[in-house]
Amino acid sequence: MRNRLLEHYAYCPRQCALIHVEQSYEENVYTLRGNRDHRRADEPETELRDDGRVERALPLYSEELGLTGRADVVEFHDDAPFPIEYKHGEQRRHDSGRIQLCAQALCLEEMTGRAVSTGALYHTGSNRRQEVTFDPPLRADTREVIGAVRAQLREQRVPPPVNDDRCPPCSLQRVCMPDAVDAEHRQRREADRLFTAEE
Repeated sequence: MRNRLLEHYAYCPRQCALIHVEQSYEENVYTLRGNRDHRRADEPETELRDDGRVERALPLYSEELGLTGRADVVEFHDDAPFPIEYKHGEQRRHDSGRIQLCAQALCLEEMTGRAVSTGALYHTGSNRRQEVTFDPPLRADTREVIGAVRAQLREQRVPPPVNDDRCPPCSLQRVCMPDAVDAEHRQRREADRLFTAEE
């Protein structure tokens, strides 16, 4: 299972299913800007510095978790890995990037045999890093998402839309139709409530 699925699921389970179950994907201004911002991180490169080395586009895997992927950047200081995930725009409220980054840390721990306690989300809009600590709750949440994604792919199910603040920037709005589908679900729930026979 690819590491990228975890970010999609953590952001929105329906988005994950539309992309990875129904094979639907569309670009918008946000995805195009994100692709542009990732350009340098997507080119494999090793850079030696006085304080360690930097690996770009580093392949990752975890046999235990059944994950594969690629880290945008991993800094090694005294051989201790510090993963960095590039994100377009400003710092975000949702935890999807933290889940994706923690999964990278779990892969790096298995691959290197070294503890990975922290990493960072690099926000291209503000040109700043947001440090992330891989504490037990985040590790547990990440493992839970891994299990949920695996179940979603196995069952080939597409959940209903959330129709909240995650929807406007999503490139799949035209495919997902959160307003229309959400309205249909609301009408069906109301009809079920109105026409339930009294005992």
